[in-house]
Amino acid sequence: MTMNKFSGNIPVALGSIGNLQELYLAHNKLSGSIPAVLQNLTLLTKLNLSFNNLQGDVPKEGIFRNVTQLAVAGNVNLCGGAPQLHLGPCPTSHLSKKNKKMSKPLIISLTAAGAILFSLSVILVVWILCKKLKPNQKTLTQNSIADKHYKRISYDALFRGTNEFSEVNLLGRGSYGAVYKCVLDTEDRTFAVKVFNLGQSRYSKSFEVECEAMRRIRHRCLIKIITSCSSVNHQGQEFKALVFEFMPSGNLDAWLHPKSQEPTTDNTLSLAQRLDIAVDIVDAVEYLHNYCQACVIHCDLKPSNILLAEDMSARVGDFGMSKILQENISEGTQTSYSSTGIRGSIGYVAPEYGEGSAVSMAGDIYSLGILLLEMFTGRSPMEGTFRDSLGLHSFVEDALPSRTLEIADPTIWLHSKQHDNIINIRIQECLVLVFKLGLSCSKAGPRNRALTRDIAAQMHAIRNAYLKSMGEHGAEREASTQEIKHNVE
Repeated sequence: MTMNKFSGNIPVALGSIGNLQELYLAHNKLSGSIPAVLQNLTLLTKLNLSFNNLQGDVPKEGIFRNVTQLAVAGNVNLCGGAPQLHLGPCPTSHLSKKNKKMSKPLIISLTAAGAILFSLSVILVVWILCKKLKPNQKTLTQNSIADKHYKRISYDALFRGTNEFSEVNLLGRGSYGAVYKCVLDTEDRTFAVKVFNLGQSRYSKSFEVECEAMRRIRHRCLIKIITSCSSVNHQGQEFKALVFEFMPSGNLDAWLHPKSQEPTTDNTLSLAQRLDIAVDIVDAVEYLHNYCQACVIHCDLKPSNILLAEDMSARVGDFGMSKILQENISEGTQTSYSSTGIRGSIGYVAPEYGEGSAVSMAGDIYSLGILLLEMFTGRSPMEGTFRDSLGLHSFVEDALPSRTLEIADPTIWLHSKQHDNIINIRIQECLVLVFKLGLSCSKAGPRNRALTRDIAAQMHAIRNAYLKSMGEHGAEREASTQEIKHNVE
């Protein structure tokens, strides 16, 4: 019953069809709430209600607990449900008249219980504060820098851990400084140390900005900072560094554009892996824009700032250019904030920044769109072929939909073991959707770009639909990042 222009509420009578196993109502004009009776259908194994006008609380039992077989994307007014659905919390409802008519003994009992709980809470808070005030004796705390009581590490510890900042341990170098692989004396795991170039004041400021940004954020798709070092080196010069979790698979740029290597399945990414990485990136950006205590604008989204773990899951890193807004705002307003200079990297920076416009969420969305187009075409926006008015956005826009497979990164096909027509059609459908999403993000006008929450919902839907279609076809498809993660664990 998908794409039939059905309207009105979902019939409650569906809950009486005890033998119902699969229900597809996507891409209609259904409204109202999701009937709670659907969670009582014990034989229902697949439910797709995506891209309607549904609203209200998503049930949590029955089929609604199995998020891998449930699709509700595209219903912007839904709330609640399982955490994996990434829906916002539902507003607190008013007490019903029935609840208002509580008996006097019940009110007294509740008041007494509340007083006891409040007293216990006060005691617990005091105990926690006392524990936190005690000094931590470990050389390296295991907590994130978001914990204000983390213990900084000494210069000597980093000097020894990087073998005197040896070139052998050098992971990368940029205008901000250099990143080294580090194994500390007191730890049995590897870290990454970002040493800042303090020759210019803006790089010293970058250290402070990144510290402040990382203090406020904590998400599975953001690079985790362990601690920091602000000291002097053996020559008496000022020294500043941040210590991060080590990402053994390097950065996304190296996978998209391998240097001096013959492309193989070992040094390139499959379509499923790219989809998983894209989902991780948009989840991180959605968190920064909509779920931080104060909205964070990254300002430098690009492949070299996307780091990959051993299981190829992605982490967004490098917050040296980020902008923290004083208070969170509604995403739909696309409000901008004052800033000096252009923030971002050439090829990824939003065009309005070059015209003097201030930092905004829409600027991050533009960079995200270019990043998505690069991930699936394998073409850098800085390539020499993109000159004058022909940029990566126009290159993809001109090719859709007839030349979709022609502009796709050819290394994707290294991971496909079968090439029948059905598989090619599924891959083409997936790529068209990803390219259209990238184009909607990278439009010239900031007000015309997609919103972060919609991007996240669409990216999840595209990834899930592709994996489902390949599974239903029985294709001997490439492993996704989710499967690699399961095997690693």
